[in-house]
Amino acid sequence: MVKESIDVLGLLRKRGVEGDVDFLREALAVLTQAIMDVEVTEQVGAGYGERTPERLTQRNGYRARPWDTRVGTVGLRIPKLREGSYFPSLLEPRRRSERALLAVVQQAYVEGVSTRRVDDLVKALGCDGISKSQVSRICQELDAVVEAFLDRPLDGGPYTYLWLDGLAQKVREGGRIVNVCVVVATAVNAEGRRELLGIDVGTSEDGAFWLQFLRSLAARGLAGVQLVTSDAHRGLKEAVAAVFAGASWQRCRTHFMTNLLSRVPKRAQPPVATMVRTIYQQPSPGEVQAQHRRVVEQLGERFPEAAALLADAAPEILAFTAFPIAHWKQIWSNNPQERLNKEIRRRTDVVGIFPNRAAVRRLIGAVLSEQHDEWASGRRYLSFSSEFEPPDLTEQKEVMLLATAGR
Repeated sequence: MVKESIDVLGLLRKRGVEGDVDFLREALAVLTQAIMDVEVTEQVGAGYGERTPERLTQRNGYRARPWDTRVGTVGLRIPKLREGSYFPSLLEPRRRSERALLAVVQQAYVEGVSTRRVDDLVKALGCDGISKSQVSRICQELDAVVEAFLDRPLDGGPYTYLWLDGLAQKVREGGRIVNVCVVVATAVNAEGRRELLGIDVGTSEDGAFWLQFLRSLAARGLAGVQLVTSDAHRGLKEAVAAVFAGASWQRCRTHFMTNLLSRVPKRAQPPVATMVRTIYQQPSPGEVQAQHRRVVEQLGERFPEAAALLADAAPEILAFTAFPIAHWKQIWSNNPQERLNKEIRRRTDVVGIFPNRAAVRRLIGAVLSEQHDEWASGRRYLSFSSEFEPPDLTEQKEVMLLATAGR
């Protein structure tokens, strides 16, 4: 008997390894149906056709439902009850981002995207297809969830650190394919946990767009911002100064390095990059500023243009030194955002070209909502000691200006 069991298991493994998809799909359907029958028996209080005083209700036929899996679409027969309802425990509601992609599929079809492109989207999701009624229901549910997330009150402050970044996405507008900008705001709340505050979709990253976005965040409760980290987006600095008076701006060191090295011959870029990185390897604010002056002097001998850029940018790239040393690695660049950006691009690359801006907001909003939930239940991103107080940036700015003037 043991031998026969081993032979059966070996056959199952062999069929699975050889990739017999039809066999796996049929086996999954049989197993799933058996699990549902057991669950319904427990909920009803009696088996099929069994007469017992413990019976709570009766079966009332089946309803068909397609189930998209990695081995294809499985047709399920979900039992119905005369009283109450039953939903299989092995079926989980779709993740918000998956429902977003399905909604984009339907909207792309409505907006006139080619059938081949729609078919590619469906296959990328691993599904055989989806009905219009299903997608309509998914769209309505998803829009409400995403808008509730993006419009929620920001009551976890003070938000000492704020990161801002932008992504480009392709959208079909007026019969043309255009690039739009999606801006994302992330912050650390009073508990030291990261929060995704919101997004906005605009035509370009100009000052008016940034000002409108930041004002919307402030209206929802964003307050206590002491440091904003971002790339040198056009109009961003003025918008930050207008909305968050007294906050300092940290220019992302990674993006600044790219700009600096563009002013140096290619063969000299590796040693120059190594030299500039030593500024950020110092153990105290005073040594960071002293090393910055030394690097400016050394670069001035061979690369005066790069040296001038580095000197002029001192207040922007060294703003982090006014804050606790334990926080430096997280606040001196937008690198912590890169993981999030990769996840957004991974999801949006499946779509390629969005039918409109609402579809962009729907999908990216759903992705960020999922990430926000993971951060809320994960470990703290930064630790704020009981003695932590927001620094007085006035003295720090004066020191920076003096250092710049005396180069």
